[in-house]
Amino acid sequence: MKELFQNVFFKMFVILILIMVLIIPTVMVQDLIDERTQRQQEAVDEVSSKHALSQTVAGPILTIPYKIKRNVYNKATGKTEVATERMMFHILPDELKINGNVNSESRKRGLFEVIVYQGDLDISASFKDLPLEKLNIPIEQFELDKAFITLGISDLKGLSEQVRIKVNDSSFTCNPGVPTDEVLSSGLHVNVPIKADQQKFEVSCQLDLKGSQQLMFVPIGKETVVDLHSDWQDPSFSGEFIPHTRTVTDKGFDAKWKVLNLNRNFPQEWTGGRNIEQSAFGVDMNMPVDVYQKATRVAKYAMLFIVLTFLVFFFVEVINKILIHPIQYILVGIALILFYVLMLAMSEQIYFNAAYVLASIMTIGLIFFYAKAILGSQKLGLLTAAILFIMYMFIFVIIQMQDYALLFGSFGVFLILGVTMYFSRQVDWFDLKKGE
Repeated sequence: MKELFQNVFFKMFVILILIMVLIIPTVMVQDLIDERTQRQQEAVDEVSSKHALSQTVAGPILTIPYKIKRNVYNKATGKTEVATERMMFHILPDELKINGNVNSESRKRGLFEVIVYQGDLDISASFKDLPLEKLNIPIEQFELDKAFITLGISDLKGLSEQVRIKVNDSSFTCNPGVPTDEVLSSGLHVNVPIKADQQKFEVSCQLDLKGSQQLMFVPIGKETVVDLHSDWQDPSFSGEFIPHTRTVTDKGFDAKWKVLNLNRNFPQEWTGGRNIEQSAFGVDMNMPVDVYQKATRVAKYAMLFIVLTFLVFFFVEVINKILIHPIQYILVGIALILFYVLMLAMSEQIYFNAAYVLASIMTIGLIFFYAKAILGSQKLGLLTAAILFIMYMFIFVIIQMQDYALLFGSFGVFLILGVTMYFSRQVDWFDLKKGE
C-alpha cells in the first residue's frame, strides 16, 4: 500500500477524491450560514410585526363618488333597461409638502439586532382646483356630500395617537380603513362634504408614526416636496427617486426630495383603480453591516482554500521527498472548514473583522503545529503557515471591497497560478520516486 501511495499520479488522484469529499462539509457550512440568515430574518419580522412594519405614506387623496346611467340589455325580459353605476373620481393635490423628524432605535431579539423608528410627520396639501368638468357629466350626478379624503398608511399598528385632518378651518377625526381599494389598500379616511362652487381647500395633518427598517412616500402632488431629518447614521435611499439634496454625518442625515407629476407614471385625476405605490421613494434604515452576507462571501472561497492548501502539501511531498497520508490531508481539510464555523459563531458576538482575524489565527496555528509534526520540519511548518496567512489576508482584503472585489480576486488567483507554475517548472513528473 505504501508503494502505491508513492506513485505521484495515484496520489494526485487520491487528493482529487479527497477534495470532492470535502465539498460535502463546505456545502453544510453554506447551509449553516443560510440557516442563521433565515433566523435573523425571522427575528426582524417578529420585532417588526409587534412594533410596526415598514411604512409607506400616500395621500391625502380627495375622492368624489358619482353616478352614471347606462343602458343594459336584460336577457330575461328581452328589454333594454337603465342601470345606475356608482363610480369614484380620484383627485390628487397640486402641492404636497411633508416635513419629518425620524428617531431610530435598536431592538435586540436574541443575538439579532433590529432597527425601528418613531417618526413625526407634518403633512400639508393644497387642492387649487376641482376638475369636475373633465368628466363631462352634469354636476347633479356627483355625490358631493359623500366626498372623502384618504390617507394611505401601510401598517396602521404604527399609529400611537389619534389622527385629525384639518380641511380649511374645519378639523375631522380620521376613521380607520379606506372606503374603496381602487387606489389604496390600507389607511385612514374622513368624510368631507364639499360644495359645487368650491375651488380650493387646504388639507393638513400630523402623524406620529412608528415603523421599522423602511419609510417610503408616494409622490401624489403635482409638486411633492419631502424633507426628512433623522439621527440614523447609515441611511440607504431607495425607491424610484433619490434625494434632491442630502447630508449624512455621524449625527444623522438630512434629505430633501422634490418630485414633479411629470416624473411619475400616473395623472392628477382619474376614475377607477390605479397602482400609485410603484412610484414610492424613501429611506432604508437597516444595519450597515450584515455579518451573514460577509460570511457568505468568505465561504465561497472555501474550495479555493482547500485546493491551494492541498497543493502546498503536495508540492512539499514532491520536492522534499516526504510521504503524507490521505488521513492527514483530511484532517487539514477539516481544520480549514472549521475556520468558517468559528468565524460565523464569533461574528455573532463580536465585530466581523475581529472574528475573521481570530478564527484565522486559530486555524493557522493549528495547521502550523500539525504540519510541523507530520513534515518533521519547523521550516516547512512555518512555510505552510505563511502561505495560509497570505491566503487569509487575500480573502480579507477582497471582502472589504465592493466595486473592485472581482478584479482583485481574479488577479490574485492568476498570481497564485503563476507562483505554482514557477515552483513546479523543474519537476520531472515522469521520473518521480519517493525517498530518493
